[in-house]
Amino acid sequence: MTTTNHEPVVWLTQEAYDRLAAELEHLSGPGRAEIVDRIEQARSEGDLKENGGYHAAKEEQGKAEARITYLKDLLRRAHVGEAPADDGIVEPGMLVEAIIAGDKTTFLFGSREVAGDSDLEVYSEKSPIGSAVHGAKSGDTLTYSAPNGKEITVEIVSCKPYSG
Repeated sequence: MTTTNHEPVVWLTQEAYDRLAAELEHLSGPGRAEIVDRIEQARSEGDLKENGGYHAAKEEQGKAEARITYLKDLLRRAHVGEAPADDGIVEPGMLVEAIIAGDKTTFLFGSREVAGDSDLEVYSEKSPIGSAVHGAKSGDTLTYSAPNGKEITVEIVSCKPYSG
């Protein structure tokens, strides 16, 4: 899927969208204010060159601002919807069980943001393996070229909607 200006659409469940929107709201409001307070407090301690608290707060501010920018862009491009149909076809939002180069693995196909805090492996549609398996069905066997040039065989064992 792509948007009309050719930016990639990110598929998100309503739960993932709401969680990310809440994070953005916190970072943009109270989170930002807390960091500014810490910077001001550290600044009042004197010499900024050797003030570790000041530098740590400024670094935290930079990370928070980067996350805010990322979340705004992600939510702007998000396609919010229900989990895909349970039809065994690999598409964003599906939990895929596959044998990759002889090793059985389970991964979420789509966005890391859908997986939330889980330790699930995630492959996007843009990754080499993601491009290869997108649209494949349970029982399909295919190969793709890894970034190192090696041909890797993938067998799709099962594919079902991810429920979080």
